[in-house]
This record gives sequence, C-alpha cells and structure tokens, in this order.
Amino acid sequence: MKKILTSLALLGLVIAGTAAIAAEEAHNAAAPTHFPIDEPKEMDWTFAGPFGTYDKAQLQRGLKVYKEVCAACHSMNLVAFRTLEGLGYSEAQVKTLAAEYTIHDGPNDAGDMFDRPGKPSDYFPAPFANEQAAAASNGGAAPPDMSLLAKARGVERGFPRFVFDIFTQYAQGGPDYIHSLLTGYDETPPAGMVIPEGTHYNPYFLSGMSLKMPKPLSDGQVTYDDGAPQTVDQYSRDVSAFLMWAAEPHMEDRKKTGFRVLVFLLLFGALVYLTKRKVWEGVAH
Repeated sequence: MKKILTSLALLGLVIAGTAAIAAEEAHNAAAPTHFPIDEPKEMDWTFAGPFGTYDKAQLQRGLKVYKEVCAACHSMNLVAFRTLEGLGYSEAQVKTLAAEYTIHDGPNDAGDMFDRPGKPSDYFPAPFANEQAAAASNGGAAPPDMSLLAKARGVERGFPRFVFDIFTQYAQGGPDYIHSLLTGYDETPPAGMVIPEGTHYNPYFLSGMSLKMPKPLSDGQVTYDDGAPQTVDQYSRDVSAFLMWAAEPHMEDRKKTGFRVLVFLLLFGALVYLTKRKVWEGVAH
C-alpha cells in the first residue's frame, strides 16, 4: 500500500509540474518572464571548433557592412586601422581605408584642435562626440561600442549543453546572438503582447521584448563585389563574423598554440612514463 501511495504522489507531482510548465508557457506567450524569448539559432561558422579559422572574404564583407550601416550609430573604439591587415588587406590598402576617415586631433603648436585624414595607427572614430550625444540621438539609449560586442553578448546555455561546450570548444554565442537579433525583426509578436511605443519587437533581444534600434538591414542595402548574396541573412552572417574577429583577432594563433601545447604534453607524458619504466624495471616491487 505504501508503494502505491508513493507512486500516486509522484504521478501527481509530475502532472502538476507539467500543468505548471504549460501554464507558464501560455503566460509567456503574451507576457514573457524571461529574455530572450527565443534562444539564438546556432549557425555554422568557419571559426567554430578547436581547428576553426576565419574566412577572410567574409570578414571583408562584414567590414563593408559595418562601415556602410553599423558605423552610423555604433563606435568601435578599440580597433585600430592597422589591424585590418589581418583581414587580408595590404599595407597600402589599409592606408587608403584609414584616409577615408576624418580624425579630430590636437592640440597643435598654437593650442588648437584640428581635423586630419586618418592614419593606420588611428582607431575607428566614434560617430558621436560622447555617450550623452549618442543617447540623445537614439531615443535615450546610447548604442553599444562594437569592439568587443561578439564576446560581451551571448545567451547562457543551461545544463547539459554547457558541459558539452567544454569539449566542443563552443565560443560562438556572441555571433549566434548577433545574427539572430539582426534577422529577428520580421518576427510577429504573439497576440496580446503590448510593444512600447517607439520600440521594435525582437524575440532574440537579451534585455526585453523590444528594443529601440529599428531594423538596420534590408535586402540589397550593401553591394558586394564578390558575388555573395545581398540579403539580410548574408549581411548578418558577415558582420557577425567580422565582429567576432574584432573581439578576438588572434583566435587562430591561440588555437594553433593550444594544439601545439597539447601535442607537447602528450609526448612529454609518454617520455616520462617510458623513463620511469626504464629506471625502475630492475627494482623489485
């Protein structure tokens, strides 16, 4: 009898738990209690995994998207023009690209500030004079700096996925999030959900059901010279990959160094074991 009662109690708990989850999901449809509402889609990146590498053609396209779209609002204060050689550009091309920007510099010998063309040693200039000006021009919310955005953003992955991530070396949470956010503006909010005026619904946004940034990309907005598709999905992939490179430009070298260290440790461990066997083989145990 005791076993029967215990089984019935467990069954009741399961049914109650299932009903609670269903009720919570129904409630979240119109008034979510967690964000993002939808988890970012896992994309197939060339730089994923322990042996992943950057696609330089994709990075160059991503830089083009940043320059023509994102740079109007978002700064990239920690990225110097000279580092763009890592994207496959020559020194002359980097000089030409830097000269396209106007740098506010000074003071000069007369104590005055002045404007000059950019140099490779300069950093990408911010689109606004300060954070207050950026916020005033964007509805009260200053756009975040994009230098480290791909490493600073990302949705926490619960158990057991984070365990597998240790072995798969999953580090694409930021690019996955950025891509999903940029392609999530066309999603329709659930019936009954109230979107604050002046904001835009996006189920992938980390901090709420909507955000002030309007949809930044549209098909055909940026012209590619290499024949790549000129679609929102492709733009999002390319700029996400570029931002990953901006946040971690030495990722390929880090992975190569890590692989060499592991090989060394395996060989060293094998040599230590063989040495121990040789030294102690004549000693009775």
